[in-house]
Amino acid sequence: MLLEHLKQAAQARAASALTRRRRTAHSACAPWQDIAAAADAADASNASVAGPARRLLTFCSNDYLGLANHAAVAEGFIDGVRRYGAGSGASHLVSGHSLAHAQLEAELARWLAPHIPAARALYFCTGYMANLAVLTALGSAEATLFSEALNHASLIDGTRLARAAVQRYPHGDLAALDALLGACTSPLKLIVTDSVFSMDGDIAPLAGLLALAERHDAWLIVDDAHGFGALGAQGRGVLAHLGLASERFVYIGTLGKAAGVAGAFVAAHPLVIEHLVNAARPYIYTTAAPPAVAHALLASLDLIAGAEGDARRAALAERIAELRAGLAPLAAAAGWQLPPSDTAIQPLIIGDNDEALALSAALEADGIRVGAIRPPTVAAGTARLRITLSAAHSAQDVATLLAALGRHARAAGAVPAREAA
Repeated sequence: MLLEHLKQAAQARAASALTRRRRTAHSACAPWQDIAAAADAADASNASVAGPARRLLTFCSNDYLGLANHAAVAEGFIDGVRRYGAGSGASHLVSGHSLAHAQLEAELARWLAPHIPAARALYFCTGYMANLAVLTALGSAEATLFSEALNHASLIDGTRLARAAVQRYPHGDLAALDALLGACTSPLKLIVTDSVFSMDGDIAPLAGLLALAERHDAWLIVDDAHGFGALGAQGRGVLAHLGLASERFVYIGTLGKAAGVAGAFVAAHPLVIEHLVNAARPYIYTTAAPPAVAHALLASLDLIAGAEGDARRAALAERIAELRAGLAPLAAAAGWQLPPSDTAIQPLIIGDNDEALALSAALEADGIRVGAIRPPTVAAGTARLRITLSAAHSAQDVATLLAALGRHARAAGAVPAREAA
């Protein structure tokens, strides 16, 4: 019965062009990457591992500063292994909390202190775990969580697992949220939002959200997965980018995207961090990340905050401007949508699932990899190519992508040749 049920579910996914397959990378994360020619499937055994790989120009990683394969970060990892070995051996509260973890948390707390007075930081193995930890530990029966409509799946799952009541407010709608907060009688109110929305690339109205938090005596949980390292002075994230400061922030930063390594952290008032250490099950009941990871992140933070980090953020801004300048007229003529975004996430909304998949496949035939994003990750009818840019991309890389998109649009009869050049 179970297998028949799963077979029917697989058939339904396929009929709606919603089947997902893994692709195996044979080389390091970089703009040009060796990718297995065939998708990994349940019946393919190890074919995608043993089979041939093809070199592709990729626009689908979250390595926004190009640090995932940076020599200094890799050397920091190697040095961490020499100092601390391969694993941590236990959870943080048993025996797995190392000097490297402590040093990383101290440095991250220092980074966020101008924006969260007296901040402490707590390191997690992944951003998903950090979000589950914050929402389940703070979302008690006395609380109401006010969750943004376009929040990441990890925030949504955290609200589902919390004991708190949950109110969902429309994307970016401060008036609607104000009304919900005003009608709430819970003693604890927690606003929950992404900073940069992962599928649209726009930035939450955090100044307005903070004003509402102050007016209604609420706390503001901000997941800065796509802002930390890429936004703000010295890459210190969205709070620095917008010039915001308050002890009401519970800030979650991801370290596997712009920072190029792995894990995440929470920065907040010391009492919040102390509560997480004692009450957050995803922190208490899991083996600590290898200390070498934390040691490598210290090298990454040095790069992000220094002159090289500034140069990489400037290069990223140039690539964003080049892509949008070339893509805006093309999208308008082809009937695609290019929502406003000043970040490294540039969604090209195609609409139909099959059409988005076909365009992604056509680009790959040209040697360019851009993933097609479909429901339930995005709303029905908004399937898209999620183009992500990195400081490691060159101007020529962006020009190559634009030229290919122009060719495929012309082949469909959508864009005159002179407009897609």
